[in-house]
Amino acid sequence: MAHSRQAVPPDDPYGYGDGDQLRGHGHPGGPGDGPVRRRRRRWPRVLGVLLVVLVLLVVGGYFYLDSRLERESVLADYAGRVADTPGTNWLIVGSDSREGLDAKARKELGTGRATGRRTDSMMLLHYGSGGTTLVSLPRDSYLPIPGHGSNKLNAAFSIGGPKLLVRTVEQATHVHIDHYAEIGFSGFVGVVDSVGGVNICVKQRMKDPKAKIDLQPGCQNLKGSDALGYVRSRAYARADLERVEKQRQFFGALMKKATGPSVLFNPFRSIPMAVHATGNFRVDDGDHLYDLVRMMWAMRGVSGGDGATATVPIGGTGQSVAAGQYITWDRARAGRLFTALAQDEPIPADLKSK
Repeated sequence: MAHSRQAVPPDDPYGYGDGDQLRGHGHPGGPGDGPVRRRRRRWPRVLGVLLVVLVLLVVGGYFYLDSRLERESVLADYAGRVADTPGTNWLIVGSDSREGLDAKARKELGTGRATGRRTDSMMLLHYGSGGTTLVSLPRDSYLPIPGHGSNKLNAAFSIGGPKLLVRTVEQATHVHIDHYAEIGFSGFVGVVDSVGGVNICVKQRMKDPKAKIDLQPGCQNLKGSDALGYVRSRAYARADLERVEKQRQFFGALMKKATGPSVLFNPFRSIPMAVHATGNFRVDDGDHLYDLVRMMWAMRGVSGGDGATATVPIGGTGQSVAAGQYITWDRARAGRLFTALAQDEPIPADLKSK
């Protein structure tokens, strides 16, 4: 018996009818599936393109910021240099360079008109299997300066820059310096302002016309000029010894703020902070941005209580024609402190800051 055959419309060669085409049914690859499947495949492509763009932005941004770091040959080898010691050691220097400050800014910040580079603060940061330790090196410490007799520690920086300062610190402590970081007045103020200031608890009123500050007791957010005055003031009963404690406190709090979620996840904070920091830090020519990030994270840990802080134990005071008034280290106690750091061990409890 012969069967009748229904005619197939020219635009429906598979014979599934308009209804099936509209519902997307039929053989795989047929007219019904094509448009729907193509629309579904666009999202993976879009996501892939976005991912590539994001990676390029991150990588490009990293190399751009890394290129902004000012580099100098600081950690050069010399005859008799201290051999490499376990763990990682940073010499962190606050320079009183006025570079980048105009006359108005110098007046507002109370920095004076001194030219050149001098060091206003020095800290030795160590981290490794023995934990993290931040040690203040008083600038008035009387030490042998290679090739220049004995003088205050900050004189090494004035005489021979960071290279001679590193050599002086290494020979005095017998700790090998792996990295170097320096920031001046202008850069310090810019970084503090870019993160929105730093919260500091002031124990008693601080009034120092030379440092341009008049701070009342209590916890408060210090920005720009107040922050700089806080770390520069020497208007204390123990002068430089108390100042280095406040410098250590503030730098730790600054690094904690800079690496916290309120800055890292806020592009209006993190981007200006990264630009200011990389444009105002001077490092050794072998240092890179990832080294600075690791340093900042270590200092954040110290501020958060995961590490130890200390000031080199003081043995006494003295005076000379060349150096003026100076302080000396307690050789026995300082030796215990630096031996622990050189061996990547926790520092003795009696040497930690209270």
